[in-house]
Amino acid sequence: MTAIEQTEAARPRGTRLPRRARRNQLLGAAQEVFVAQGYHAAAMDDIAERAGVSKPVLYQHFPGKLDLYLALLDQHCESLIQAVRGALASTTDNKQRVRATMDAYFAYVEDDGGAFRLVFESDLTNEPAVRERVDKVTVECAEAICDVIAEDTGLSRAESMLLASGLGGLAQVVARSWLHSDRSVPREEAVQLLTSLAWRGIAGFPLHGTEPH
Repeated sequence: MTAIEQTEAARPRGTRLPRRARRNQLLGAAQEVFVAQGYHAAAMDDIAERAGVSKPVLYQHFPGKLDLYLALLDQHCESLIQAVRGALASTTDNKQRVRATMDAYFAYVEDDGGAFRLVFESDLTNEPAVRERVDKVTVECAEAICDVIAEDTGLSRAESMLLASGLGGLAQVVARSWLHSDRSVPREEAVQLLTSLAWRGIAGFPLHGTEPH
């Protein structure tokens, strides 16, 4: 059950929840409010009301609005990092790895909770703690891709990281563009198109120890 689903299940006031469940419920409510309103327009009153709790209860778990936002960022940045790592580990076929990685980004932006907006479309990127987390997810996803490229091609770490950053950036930007276009192309087809584009590029770097075709 996601944090937002826990929010829906626990919204009526007066329900006593274990601390962890209450925290997840509050995070789910905060996500709904931040995604809908942005950081600056959101208020702790709105989040407490959405969660069906009093403001003192909210402040027991999170001292302020920024603390809530950072907790959500930590959760959803880690979610994307794990999705990319899982995609890369899902097969040893490199073309399928590219496809799985592209699909991981599409799945991430398509999630009903809209958490990707907090990570990639935040209105708070001038806040150092937010910028640090956004940079972290970009770098760690690129490093995961870089590990595979460096191992398979024999390129230097720096060269592999440049290619990995390009692949990750391509996946993230195109997946968001696809979503904002109201999914004008079916997801399966969109992922396949992007995979074909990315594979034509990365396949030009032969496996370590082999000659290019």
